[in-house]
Amino acid sequence: MSTTHMSTGTATDFHEPASIDMKIEVVAIPVADVDRAKAFYELFGWRLDVDLVRGDDFRVVQMTPRHSGCSIAFGKGYTTAEPGSLQRLEVVVEDIEAAREDLVSRGIEVSEIYHNDGGQVPGVDPERRSYQSYASFSDPDGNGWLIQEITARLPGRE
Repeated sequence: MSTTHMSTGTATDFHEPASIDMKIEVVAIPVADVDRAKAFYELFGWRLDVDLVRGDDFRVVQMTPRHSGCSIAFGKGYTTAEPGSLQRLEVVVEDIEAAREDLVSRGIEVSEIYHNDGGQVPGVDPERRSYQSYASFSDPDGNGWLIQEITARLPGRE
């Protein structure tokens, strides 16, 4: 039997800031049909980085959104997660209305825009505050995505 130590303090209570740069580069998306997923994400106009096959049991496709430092990857034999099990994957845009319009014009079903005000309220945040306006969509396997409008970053996130 193993145990995991859980701290009640915050990370800054006892740890120095990281001295090694670490970046999230790739997020694995669990899908049932690689070609169907590839066709779906191609609708976005995302760059195809690789479509690598290594025998009958392994294939990985990696795609990257324009100007993103993080890619998605999916395939056969790539992850053990169940197709459709990822929720709340977020893509960030500066203009949520333009982003939604673009995706809809590409044939992607996107929810109406909503904002947070003690719960989900229809429409863009009336003050256009960053981190408040959203829309959502799902890939063909049911993996859930959020589009979030950010026009001004929180301190330290520039």
